[in-house]
Amino acid sequence: MIKKRTKWILFWLVLMVWSVTAVSTQAQSQQIVVLEIEAAVTPVMLDYFERGLEEAEAMNAHAVVIVLDTPGGLVNVTLEIVELFQNSDIPVILHVGPSGAQAASAGAVITASSHVASMAPATVIGAASPINGDGSDINETAYRKAVEDLKATMRSLTNDRGEEAVELAEAMIEEARAVTSEEALEAGFIDVISQDVDELLTQIDGLTVEVNGEEVTLETASTRQTAVNMTVIEQILLLLTSPELLGLMLTVGMVAIVFEVRSPSFGISGAIGILFIAIAMFGLNQLPVNWFGMALVIAAFAFFLTEAFTPTSGPLAIVGGISLLAGILVLFNSGEAPEFVNISIWGAIGISLFVTGLFAYITAKIIQVANMQSSTGVEGLVGQSAISRGDFVQQNGRFNGTILLHGEIWKARSDNEIAKGDDVTVKSIDGFTARVSKIEN
Repeated sequence: MIKKRTKWILFWLVLMVWSVTAVSTQAQSQQIVVLEIEAAVTPVMLDYFERGLEEAEAMNAHAVVIVLDTPGGLVNVTLEIVELFQNSDIPVILHVGPSGAQAASAGAVITASSHVASMAPATVIGAASPINGDGSDINETAYRKAVEDLKATMRSLTNDRGEEAVELAEAMIEEARAVTSEEALEAGFIDVISQDVDELLTQIDGLTVEVNGEEVTLETASTRQTAVNMTVIEQILLLLTSPELLGLMLTVGMVAIVFEVRSPSFGISGAIGILFIAIAMFGLNQLPVNWFGMALVIAAFAFFLTEAFTPTSGPLAIVGGISLLAGILVLFNSGEAPEFVNISIWGAIGISLFVTGLFAYITAKIIQVANMQSSTGVEGLVGQSAISRGDFVQQNGRFNGTILLHGEIWKARSDNEIAKGDDVTVKSIDGFTARVSKIEN
């Protein structure tokens, strides 16, 4: 009887453990991981997407929703994101939002590569014509090749969406065409128009999509959303895609190195300069910039360096400032550089004025210190005031006596008569004798 009861107890324990495990697994599979980013398409975005998909797989999530707002970005990074989405074992649902957002240029290709595409009302998608990595125009042959490659990519991504969607996708590349969410839905380029993620998940519940060669029916109506936010490091790296910040760090770093060379300070200034330039170069490597602008910035650095060693009272610093302004503008604003890397004229002027003014101020201080007489030792006594301790006595055509100088008694000599208590100025030091002259009141 006892053995029989023991068997039943074990049976119910096993059943309870199985039930809890099943419920836990089901709860995990009903999770939807949500990623949200508003930024240019750079390696930082790729890393964020990769981490988000890895965490979603670890959670056994049902799908990943990406809320995207981007002005476009690098083509090579875009194609890596496309490959990431296409090879994902979890459905990738992309939502262009919130209202007022865009999926411009590379963002349109990324949207097309998702398993489900959605846009919020009053959003825009398209204008995906390629440009050079340095922001300049592409020559005709290279342009045609880049266009045809991207058109082929878009055709493969939208082929299942119908002929009108394919035509729109090609027009985004060939003609830089951009459309609203309503126009994209009418053409079949996207699946739904949703105000937010909650509405999106309700609308696509029951939709069947092909994920990595297998059909998956989405069960999204009653799922739990889990946000995977950007890490602090990712947010910092994202800041380094700001042209204003990169321009400031690059130029301030160069000025710091100039002052380390001009007036060594235990390596502190130089270390800061190298760090700033290294960080700026990392950021510039993520953006389509024109490197001729960098040559102008380096020329400005050369002018500042020359001014620091051969002070010309400002002309070289002014030329350096002008070269710096031109360099920053060319670096970020040349040719057909996309809008997200452009720097405003006032931003460039502000950076140039700040850096040139900082350079001029510190240079003036360095020169002032260098020209100052030493305030210690014998040389520091020249020019100091002292008091005669008694009447000077004339000997061999000169007057000799003693003075009180900085609390010390010194022998003194003067070409003129000096009485006790007279204020005198030290003209020079000869051994232990000060040559002085009377201060006339």
